[in-house]
Amino acid sequence: MSPNAAPRTALAESRLTPKPPGGSSPALTLTAALLGFALITLDASVVNVALPAIGGDLGGGMSGLQWVVDAYTLAFAALMLSTGAFADRIGSAKAYTLGTVVFTLASAACGLAPGLGVLIGARVVQGVAAAVVLPASLALVRQAHPDPERRARAVALWAAGGSVAVALGPVAGGALTTVWDWRGIFFINLPLGLVALALTTRAPRAARRPAPLDLPGQLAAVVALAALAFAVIEQGAVRVVAGVLAATAGLAFWIVERRAAHPVVPLGLFRSRTVGVAIGAGAAASVAFYGVVFVFSLYFQRVRGESALTAGLMFLPMTVLIPVMNVLSGKLSNRFGPRVPLLTGQLLALMGLLVLLLVDEHTPTLLAAFLMVPLALGCGISVPALTAAMMEALPRERAGLAAGVLNAGRQVAGALSIAVFGSLIAGPAGFVPGLRISLLLAAALFAVAAVGTARLPRGGSGD
Repeated sequence: MSPNAAPRTALAESRLTPKPPGGSSPALTLTAALLGFALITLDASVVNVALPAIGGDLGGGMSGLQWVVDAYTLAFAALMLSTGAFADRIGSAKAYTLGTVVFTLASAACGLAPGLGVLIGARVVQGVAAAVVLPASLALVRQAHPDPERRARAVALWAAGGSVAVALGPVAGGALTTVWDWRGIFFINLPLGLVALALTTRAPRAARRPAPLDLPGQLAAVVALAALAFAVIEQGAVRVVAGVLAATAGLAFWIVERRAAHPVVPLGLFRSRTVGVAIGAGAAASVAFYGVVFVFSLYFQRVRGESALTAGLMFLPMTVLIPVMNVLSGKLSNRFGPRVPLLTGQLLALMGLLVLLLVDEHTPTLLAAFLMVPLALGCGISVPALTAAMMEALPRERAGLAAGVLNAGRQVAGALSIAVFGSLIAGPAGFVPGLRISLLLAAALFAVAAVGTARLPRGGSGD
C-alpha cells in the first residue's frame, strides 16, 4: 500500500468546529491514526519475506502463498471504494475503533492458524478491517486539526507513518521470522492494536453524516476482483469458471455504475485524460514495486539460500529511500507541476526494471539488493506526483472520491502482479526465466504509462 494514499472519506469532517471537542487531544489522535495506518500498511508487505517459512510449515505450494498475500490486498482494495462512506455513516472514531478491533482479532487468528485455509480466511478479514481503518484514520486527523496549516502538517506526518511502514515491512518480516517464528509477524499486531485503541479514546467524536452506499456496485466489484485473482492463480476448470465469473461480474459492475444514483465509482471520472494516466501510472508502480518485493523475497531465500533475516535486510537499500523520494517528489511537483517528477520517476523505474534483468542464479545477494535501488527511486518519485496529478484534474469536492479510486486501483494492480508473477516463477520455464518475464511485463507497463504522461499538458492536468 502506498504511504501517499488519501482514501475516500467525508470531506465534511474537515469542516468541523474551530477546535476539537472538549477532552480530545489532537496529538494523541494523530498518534492513534498514524499507528493504525502504519499497521495496515505494514501488513501489506511484512508477509512477503515470511512466505517460505509459512509454506514450509503449512504447505500449499506457490498458489497458497500467493493467496496469503492477495487475500489481504484484494479485500483491502475492493472495499476501500465504500468504507469512506461507511465511516461517514457511523462516525470516524467509531469506524476506526471497529476496524482496529477486528484487525487485531484477525491478526491473532492469523498467528494461531492451524492450516493454510484458516490463515487465508483470517487474512481476508484483516483486509476488510484495514479498508475501514484507512479512511477513518485520515478523517480523525482532519477533524482533530481544524486549522488548515496544522492539518497539513498532521496529514504529512500521517503519510510519513505509511512510508516508514513500507520501508520496515520486509526487514521486520525477516527479523520476526528469524528470531521468533512466522506467526510473530501477526502476533506483533496485538499490542500495537491495543495501544491504538487506547489512544483513540482521546479522539474527537463527530456526528454521523448521511453517506449513500452503492451496495450492488460494491458487491459486483468484490466478485469481479476475487474471480479475476482465481483465474490468474488457479489452474484447470477453476481458472475457466473464475474467468467467466470475473467477466460477468465486471459487466454487471459497469451496468450498475452507469445507472446508480450514487455509484461507488462514477464512470464519468475516466473522461479526463489525466485521470486515466494517473490510474495507469499508479497501477504500473504497484505492479513493479509489490511484484518485485514478492518475487525477490523468494529469490533471496529459495535461489540464493539466504535466511529470512538476510532476505529482509536486502530490501533495506531500496525501501529506506522511499520516504526521501516522496519528499523530493513533493518539492518538484510544487516547482514544476506533477508531470515532470512523474515522467522522471517512470523513466528511472523503467531503467531499474531493465537493470534487474541482469540478476540470475549466480548474482551476489548484496549486488541484487543494490540493483533494486533505481526501481525504488523511480517509484518513490512517481507515486506522490501521480497522486497530485489526479487531485489537480478533478474539483476539490471530489478529492476523496478520486483518491479512493486511485488507491483501490493501485492495490488491485499490486495484488494481480503477485498472482501473475507467482504463476510465472512457478511455471515450467523455471524461477529465473519467470522472474525475467515478470520484469519485462512490469517494464512494458511503465513504458506505456510514460508515453501517456509525456502527452499530458506541461501543467500536469487537463482532459
